[in-house]
Amino acid sequence: MLHVDIPASDELRSLLDHRDPVSVSIYLPTTPLTQEVAASRIALGNLSREAEAQLAAAGADRRAVAALVEHLHDLGEDDDFWAVQARSLAILATPERLHTYRLPNTLSEMVEVSDRFHMKPLLRAVTFPQAAYVLALAAGGVRVLEVSADLPVVQARVPGLPRDAASAVGKSSIKDRSHSQRIHGSEGEKVRLRQYARQVEQALRDLLRGSEVPLILAASDTLAAIYRSVNTYPHLANAGILDSPETMTDAQLAEAARGVLDGLHAETAAAWRARFAERSGQGRGTTDIAVAARAAVQGAVDSVMVDIDGVVPGSVDPQTGAVTFAAADDAVAYGVVDEIARLTLHAGGRVLAVRRADIPGGAQLAAILRYPLG
Repeated sequence: MLHVDIPASDELRSLLDHRDPVSVSIYLPTTPLTQEVAASRIALGNLSREAEAQLAAAGADRRAVAALVEHLHDLGEDDDFWAVQARSLAILATPERLHTYRLPNTLSEMVEVSDRFHMKPLLRAVTFPQAAYVLALAAGGVRVLEVSADLPVVQARVPGLPRDAASAVGKSSIKDRSHSQRIHGSEGEKVRLRQYARQVEQALRDLLRGSEVPLILAASDTLAAIYRSVNTYPHLANAGILDSPETMTDAQLAEAARGVLDGLHAETAAAWRARFAERSGQGRGTTDIAVAARAAVQGAVDSVMVDIDGVVPGSVDPQTGAVTFAAADDAVAYGVVDEIARLTLHAGGRVLAVRRADIPGGAQLAAILRYPLG
């Protein structure tokens, strides 16, 4: 949506599995305001030089390092690329290629050098969607809006979307009697509204097919209940905007939708923490990195909450899960918590990338285990 790139599941898995002795991960805050993006370009230059210095200190192949640095330099000079940004930028680079992702959430500036990509900050955008569609539904009209964290709201083009309830059912008014004279009054109006809602739902299928972006419904109580009864999109938010969208501007709807998204994120995190507390009493919850690493290697992590900003340098033994912590973050060590997240996802578990204050006990991670470790 808009100027945001979120990797799909297959792409995310490929990035998590990537291995190359010369791999650089850069995250930096950006801005959708083109005239103010110069600071981000300067930051990229500084972070690129820091990555080059770390690679040189580790004795990396000079030609490989030169090729990687050239990718980063070319990106810094690309005016067209910098003209269209979101809130943060993720850059994952090797000597052969460079991946960029424009992200809707604000991330801390960092550079990580290793044989793999540093993925936790990118996982934040996957964990908690920062964008949504708003279905503004009223008998007198319908529109679909694309809403992101802080970019201008835009109306989505949806082929086949009916103009209003009356035209959807071929009537001058939804209160008209049917040709059989059997449908009239409030009963007849609800029948017409359900026909209208079904047409809207069908028109939205092409737009939403394959998407996991939340759909937020803005409608009156009656029409909201009717639409929910015919909806098939699994990511329709339970919470909605209950004011009539006919009395709200697109900007007002977008602001209300952002509040709904914030509530969804808070509910998700709170529900996970409650489950963690319950499982901890059963010997199936831990905030110990070493324990979580051993469980992750065994495929025993059901879900894990990780700090997107912190880095715990070291390594994880792929056979035993034993953790070797490193004294410093350099081109030899990698992020241990990142590796736990990768192993969790590969075993079909769930990763919630959050701020450290959201993690139980303020730890670097908290994991729910599928079974107690012996």
